[in-house]
Amino acid sequence: MPIPPSLRVNLCINHYDMQRSGRSPSSQVSACFENLGILLLPMTASFPDIQNIHSLLTDAPIEVVRQTVLDLFCQVAYKEGDFLLSSGQRSTYYINGKQVTLHPQGGALIGRLVLPLLADDVKAVAGLTLGADPIVTAASVVGAYEGRSLTALIIRKEAKGHGTQAYIEGPQLLPDTPVAVLEDVVTTGQSALKAVNRLREAGYRVNQVIALVDRLQGGAELYQEAGLEFKAMFSITDLQTRWREMNQAN
Repeated sequence: MPIPPSLRVNLCINHYDMQRSGRSPSSQVSACFENLGILLLPMTASFPDIQNIHSLLTDAPIEVVRQTVLDLFCQVAYKEGDFLLSSGQRSTYYINGKQVTLHPQGGALIGRLVLPLLADDVKAVAGLTLGADPIVTAASVVGAYEGRSLTALIIRKEAKGHGTQAYIEGPQLLPDTPVAVLEDVVTTGQSALKAVNRLREAGYRVNQVIALVDRLQGGAELYQEAGLEFKAMFSITDLQTRWREMNQAN
């Protein structure tokens, strides 16, 4: 039965991978959808593609991986302007880490960069939702491929109002299990510290915080006062220096 014009639907299909493999929808498939009142629209990727991803995930030197991720941050995550941060502070720049951690290749590369920063005894990675969710997942998945078992834990900002009403989502681990807290961007350090406190209240041992970017605005000092080892893949200086280099080149 024909679809009424008021209910006509445009269906976007992802041509990105199909184009790379030299495939496209057949004319018969397109005609079939058109008879149903559905128009197939090509959708291409709007993000930069990272070449040689297999090598970067397996045998490329870690510094090459680091430079690739730094460039991706500068391309898609770093912006200048007038911004209000979650800490309540105003800033002339903003870093949206999720543009990198949710990138199809960037997320996997983040996982590879996290692993060498983890203490040898760490058995789980955790972070405060939402920014840390893809980082925790990437570290756990890439760790499995590299032969290191890392349980992924997500820390809620507020306890859920149903079921177990838990703050921590993920497999329940033995008391005193070593857990590292992951964060995307550190400003004052309060978000990751909240995750640390939740984990310690649950009986886990937390001695380490790892961030993708340190804005150099007091977070490192806060963690030091709390007796936590802190490591960051990049500082804001790294990002801004590389961002200016890339923009001058363009």
